[in-house]
Amino acid sequence: MTFVVTDICIKCKYTDCVEVCPVDCFYEGENMLVIHPDECIDCGVCEPECPIDAIIPDSDPKAEKFLELNRDYSEQWPVLTRKTNPLPEAEEYKTKTDKMDLFSPEPGEGD
Repeated sequence: MTFVVTDICIKCKYTDCVEVCPVDCFYEGENMLVIHPDECIDCGVCEPECPIDAIIPDSDPKAEKFLELNRDYSEQWPVLTRKTNPLPEAEEYKTKTDKMDLFSPEPGEGD
């Protein structure tokens, strides 16, 4: 089992989850984070740290459509191992749903 980041993260990119991850399995895109499913050890410490509930276990029925996205982009984007500031528009977008149309495939800066 692993955890996945969902589209709730898009345009927010809170990184509280990154700070607590013991295995550095978060990867940074331009406007969201993803978890590498083969690196995640299923410890679950990231899930409660996300202030907008964007992280769910892959056993959740909603996770299926995000598992492949997390796998694909974690292999393309740079690893992020430290907490950074959320996106400037995070407050505006944190309660919005169905944000896949806002997804950017571009990589973030990583660390």
